[in-house]
Amino acid sequence: MTLIKRNNGFFPGVPSFFDDFITRDLLGWSNGAHGYGTSVPAVNIKEDEDNFELEVAVPGLKKEDFKIELENDVLVISSEKEVENEHKSDQYKRKEFSYSTFKRTFSLPENKVDGDKVKAKYTDGVLYVTLPKREEAKPKPVRTIDIG
Repeated sequence: MTLIKRNNGFFPGVPSFFDDFITRDLLGWSNGAHGYGTSVPAVNIKEDEDNFELEVAVPGLKKEDFKIELENDVLVISSEKEVENEHKSDQYKRKEFSYSTFKRTFSLPENKVDGDKVKAKYTDGVLYVTLPKREEAKPKPVRTIDIG
């Protein structure tokens, strides 16, 4: 295993305030996975001989909150959730709204995924998406060729 040292910005040793200032777009929108009021879930991507598998970390949601679409070798995973909390007491009334959304798009290897057999499940805060490979995309066993 090789260890990789991570450089946490453009100027190591200079406070991250400057990195945030330099790496952000105008009006506070973020270039990366961290921004104001936005959240992009972390994704692990695995590949074996038969499948590609995505593991999307999205705790606190239900399977009904997700929308998964596959079109022309592009996989789109999105979610929209709106929560309304109301608290009443003799002295005050408070009503809060919470709205969260995300959308992740993945370009799949061209003509390698069998779109009719894609499966998804949501367990313990992780969305698992299994993308089976087409038969022609699976690795072939080594064949020995006789010399004549």
